[in-house]
Amino acid sequence: MGPVPKHWKGKCVPGEEFNPKKVCNRKLIGAKYYLTGYERRFGKINRTRTPEYVSARDVIGHGTHTASTAVGSRAKDASYSGLARGTARGGAPRARLAVYKVCWNSNFGGTCTEEDTLAAFDEALHDGVHVISASFGKGPPLRQFFASSSDIGSFHAMQLGVSVVFSAGNNGPDPSLVGNVNPWSICVAASTVDRSFPSKILLEDGSFFMGEGLITNHITGNLSRARNHFFGGICSTSNWKNVSASGNILLCFSTDGPVSSIEAEFAAREAKAAAVIFVEPLTRPIAAVSIFPIIRIDIIQGMKLLVLPSSTKVQILPSKTAFKRSPAPMVADFSSRGPSSISPDFLKPDITAPGVNILAAWPPYVPPSMFPDDERQVHWNFQSGTSMSCPHVSGIVALLKSAHPNWSPAAIRSALMTTAYTKDINGDYISVEATTKPSNPFDVGAGHINPVQAFDPGLVYDMTTRDYVLFLCNIGYSEEQIQAIVGCPPTTCPDRTEPNWNINYPSITVSSLTCTTTIKRTVRNVGHMKTAVYFASIVSPNGVEVVVWPRILMFTPFKEEITYFVTLKPVKMSEGRYDFGWITWSDGFHQVRSPLVVEVNTTGVVVLTVWPIDFFSLNVVVLDMLQFVFWYERMLCALSTICLFV
Repeated sequence: MGPVPKHWKGKCVPGEEFNPKKVCNRKLIGAKYYLTGYERRFGKINRTRTPEYVSARDVIGHGTHTASTAVGSRAKDASYSGLARGTARGGAPRARLAVYKVCWNSNFGGTCTEEDTLAAFDEALHDGVHVISASFGKGPPLRQFFASSSDIGSFHAMQLGVSVVFSAGNNGPDPSLVGNVNPWSICVAASTVDRSFPSKILLEDGSFFMGEGLITNHITGNLSRARNHFFGGICSTSNWKNVSASGNILLCFSTDGPVSSIEAEFAAREAKAAAVIFVEPLTRPIAAVSIFPIIRIDIIQGMKLLVLPSSTKVQILPSKTAFKRSPAPMVADFSSRGPSSISPDFLKPDITAPGVNILAAWPPYVPPSMFPDDERQVHWNFQSGTSMSCPHVSGIVALLKSAHPNWSPAAIRSALMTTAYTKDINGDYISVEATTKPSNPFDVGAGHINPVQAFDPGLVYDMTTRDYVLFLCNIGYSEEQIQAIVGCPPTTCPDRTEPNWNINYPSITVSSLTCTTTIKRTVRNVGHMKTAVYFASIVSPNGVEVVVWPRILMFTPFKEEITYFVTLKPVKMSEGRYDFGWITWSDGFHQVRSPLVVEVNTTGVVVLTVWPIDFFSLNVVVLDMLQFVFWYERMLCALSTICLFV
């Protein structure tokens, strides 16, 4: 790599087991750590139970893994014990890396304080970063934006043109548990890839069952049911009968208890079993790294194994690496879902990216599993989570920033969202892990990231700092609360506010549609052809009539931005149910697609079914179209006894 850029103001700060002269170079150009807030709240770090370094050094592997996913250089022959062997590289392998450590290993959990997090954000911006990848966060109850350091810090980044990418969280699959929901950053869900690690369970008669695991050696033993060793057949240490399972292969069901695979592993080790066959109802289980051999199978195969005699000889063969596993991608079961619990009138998560069984770099001094007595040393490891999907997007954002240096964070997010795809490798809609039902925007956002298409999106939905300030005004924040987010200069709110759904987001979300409502959006032509004509196509949500005006957008070198309006009219009686659709603008080459998410709430009111005026068909010139639409909706709502938002 070339010399460190002249604009760079950061540095590598020395600390425990971290010597900048040995580890920092033209790739790793910054490394800092933030401990003031932690020590003020908790005192000195207690390292008697958990390892930790008072430095930027990674002690659990999470930071190394995510950093290499985002910007790791090309490395040949990467694998985990021979599995997934190939050449590894990050999303932006030529990008440089600066590390800001804000979370500390405390009592087997990461602890990050608001004070340290905001300090790291602001110092990273001062140092001159271009993209911030933040694989951390928490689920509900969420802090309000003005009380959250990550929301404030990412707002400061947006003001300086720096994109911030967050993980959505691992609290799925229940709804409304998505984290990092501010509208000025990118929130990433997690999905699977088409790579799998099939493991064969071979019986004496030659028949076999297929599961998934990271089995690296040949294992032989007698099949033994959990109830022979655990009370109630519950594979947990607290239920162990103190009956040895030495040399046996335990058959454990996740539904007994229920128990997690980790609980079953600890219990099987204590019982001295040779391996665990873990049965769970998920259609595509995660092959997690463990010091103890575990193979996962679905419940249908598990029931067939359950009826076999306990003395049945079983062989577990080493796992293989397979590709083109379908369906793929699928939404990971753990990935946190929308809608946002703070502001449901814009979509979160924004997009999904690979986050299951991701192979990336790993510090050799950190064991690959969470077992305390794991002493193995590896250079590559598998991890799963939205922490893994986040840096996939961060790397792509870095490439987009390099290709389009004048694009704002909002324009970059728009390019990612409007070019995302929603079909899997079979041409079906991306499904949800465990249920195989089709996903919706609360699962995947706008869809699965499509890096190649994102470089040429055709149109973008852009936003400025003022747009976000108006949004904060619209959700009822006081000027003092907004000032806590914005910093300088002072901000004021207008006397009249707009609905939250008018924020110029690349998706349209209305959390409570009670009457005919019009939404506005503005798009800018960023395609190679400055003269372009885009036509609208609509897939309406169930129970909603959708009208787009104008239906044709004509761009010229003198008219790069055009505003259009979307009118939503409820045509069914409903309460509390979300339905989904799409609005797509196409010039024959670009497909600029925006999710349309609507919750109709019309129970107990009269829904107007006859339009008194079809103003879209009138051949007239309206000087202030938006004002006319607002007047028209007031009339409609007055006739149907429904109050409007203005």
